[in-house]
Amino acid sequence: MGSVKKSSLKNTPRFAVAIMAAGKGTRLKSRLPKVLHEIGGKPLLQHVIDAALQLIPAKDIFAIVGHEAAKVRQAVAPSGIHFVEQKEQRGTGHAMMTAREALQGYDHVLVLSGDAPLIRPETIARLRDVHLEKRSTVTLLSAFPADPCGYGRVIHRRKNGRSTADVVGIVEEKSLTPAQRKQNLREINAGFYAFAVKPLFEHIGKLSPNNAHGELYLTDMAAILSRTKARVIAVVASDDDEVLGINTRAELARLDARLRDRKCAELMAEGVTIFRPETCVMDAAVEIGTDTVIEPFVQLLGTTRVGSDCRIRSYSVIRNCEIGNGVTVLPGCVMTDSRIANAAIVGPYSHLRPGSDIGESAHVGNFVETKKTKLGKGSKANHLSYLGDADIGDRVNVGAGTITCNYDGMSKYKTVIGDGAFIGSDTSLVAPVRVGRGAYIAAGSTITEDVPDDALALARSRQVNKEGWAAAKRTELPKKS
Repeated sequence: MGSVKKSSLKNTPRFAVAIMAAGKGTRLKSRLPKVLHEIGGKPLLQHVIDAALQLIPAKDIFAIVGHEAAKVRQAVAPSGIHFVEQKEQRGTGHAMMTAREALQGYDHVLVLSGDAPLIRPETIARLRDVHLEKRSTVTLLSAFPADPCGYGRVIHRRKNGRSTADVVGIVEEKSLTPAQRKQNLREINAGFYAFAVKPLFEHIGKLSPNNAHGELYLTDMAAILSRTKARVIAVVASDDDEVLGINTRAELARLDARLRDRKCAELMAEGVTIFRPETCVMDAAVEIGTDTVIEPFVQLLGTTRVGSDCRIRSYSVIRNCEIGNGVTVLPGCVMTDSRIANAAIVGPYSHLRPGSDIGESAHVGNFVETKKTKLGKGSKANHLSYLGDADIGDRVNVGAGTITCNYDGMSKYKTVIGDGAFIGSDTSLVAPVRVGRGAYIAAGSTITEDVPDDALALARSRQVNKEGWAAAKRTELPKKS
């Protein structure tokens, strides 16, 4: 997604962002704070922060935290935003009261919902810009979902029997009057606002807990400020889905699917081929270059970046990896926190554990596992090997069944293999050990000492053939009935 302009207006007044992130999420039936549940590979709150950061610097963004505040702070601290703690959760209006001191000095505040992860920066920008253009005291984001059941309705001022642009209040569904129900009101309050800071805090003390939950609701500020003749208007979201919050596990799953559908659509619009995108799992931060092909049932997770002209074949799961151009990942690979250089081939069924660095045009084949290992340019480990804590040079051939014995039960040790070495099949390299440039290791060897450049190392018992032994043995065996 491209960056959004900080403002489309000249001499923009100073804006802050306040993100509501204090709730428990009781209906999720979880010990985890609501805003830390994940979709698209990131916590709900992080999605909202990331959208805000495209418009407002981190120093002007405040997350209002409460339930499990320390966990929430820790989870999103790398974003650089600030936090306000609502020690006693008494509603969204009370949350804004706790942020009063933090928001002093700002002209306006954008209030965002920390559990609405599909919100786009473009929508927040439009809320901000309309708020300034119309000189509103409050501008709220609204929507017209197919089913508005359960949402608070936006009530507009009526003149000569018709609704005007001005909002006079927000009424919860159960509080609608018979006359209002006859109007079939479908415009809902989305829970995103732009407030002029000074009038907000001049009148926020008028909020009342006179409701079923005994809480102070920020939604009531629309009616309170409207009664002071301040201007309150609504901006309709262009996509109903982006304002949806999460209260249940089912809603969590639906929004995760919606976010991943959106991600696949963005990637395909940028020149990526994704076959059967409905079967693929693409996290929000994934980047893929043009003319790369993603086959069905692929998972690209975390901060994975894939270059151009690659092919990622089915059933591969790749997390936090950097993949160069022209790379082929064959079916069934599992790769984590690793780097794969241009034109390399990985798989099928390879396991690249954290710290693996696969060089240009290198091959890592079936049932090969690597961990904290650098495999040099043009090197090959094609079959049934474990390579851990190893630095392997260029043009090295690692035979089938080779392992680096890197752990003695207490500490890890390193194996170094020089350029052009040939490691015979079924070799055990007992670290710490160094194999020189151009050296050969005979198949079936257990190498415990360094091997000089261009040497041949044999570390196995001499073969002995006992003529006639098998025939004699068979005569001693009892005959089967």
